[in-house]
Amino acid sequence: MCNRWVLSERPRGDGTFILHPMGIDKDFISFFKLKMQQGSSFTGAIADSTHFILNEAAVREIGMQNPIGKHFRSQGTNGTIIGVVKDFHFASLREKIAPVIFFYRPAVYQTLYIKTSTNKAAAAIAAAGNQFKQYNGEFPFSYNFLDELFNNLYQGEQRESTLFNYFAGMAILISCLGLLGLAAYTAQVRTREIGVRKVLGASVTGVIGLLAKDFIKLVLIAIVVATPLAWYAMTNWLNAFAYRIPIHWTVFVLAAGIAIIIAFVTISFQSIKAALANPVKSLRSE
Repeated sequence: MCNRWVLSERPRGDGTFILHPMGIDKDFISFFKLKMQQGSSFTGAIADSTHFILNEAAVREIGMQNPIGKHFRSQGTNGTIIGVVKDFHFASLREKIAPVIFFYRPAVYQTLYIKTSTNKAAAAIAAAGNQFKQYNGEFPFSYNFLDELFNNLYQGEQRESTLFNYFAGMAILISCLGLLGLAAYTAQVRTREIGVRKVLGASVTGVIGLLAKDFIKLVLIAIVVATPLAWYAMTNWLNAFAYRIPIHWTVFVLAAGIAIIIAFVTISFQSIKAALANPVKSLRSE
């Protein structure tokens, strides 16, 4: 939406600064449901050619108090600030919201925005294509969906997410196979012990807890080692974004709980099988 910079002069001529320029018509702000922080939007009157609207970031950059009605100079045009629009994101969340200046230039509007619904999108594109060919047929007609343009800003993150999901799935599968093998080996090695405990009155639940306890300890050790590493990696990744969420401790608690549940489910089959075995046969075979 903003693809270049302009140099603008501060009020009273006390310096210059850089702004994103956006030439718009009178319906742009209402079309995109941008909220006015103060002042008013363009009305389509001839006087709007010398009016400017700034976003909150631009007002902060200028350091201006009560900007409405102040004189302003941008791109060689002397004008007046008539409104301030609330900050909105027009780039990746990796970047801070930049200062923006809106000026009224419907005649040089380079992009036509069309609002439609999903089931009417094809008809809207066809109608827009017909109008384009009628008035500007020497140039090829092209269009983009605005949500796709914003999604493209995060293609790198989407690819990383897909890779992490695949590798996480493979890691969980390999870990479960390893736990299953260790559980089967442990149950086989401790057959006599399990038989003696059952003869002495141990319950099935107690035997399952006995076999699962050692494995859960290993999982807890892995969680203690992995948690600070995961926190460090995620913090570094989030620091690349100007706007980001904090990492809450509940995320790690939830991940630890899921890991323990997966480990317990994995070893429970062999544990239950060993706990339900006939202790007489176990002791006789030993």
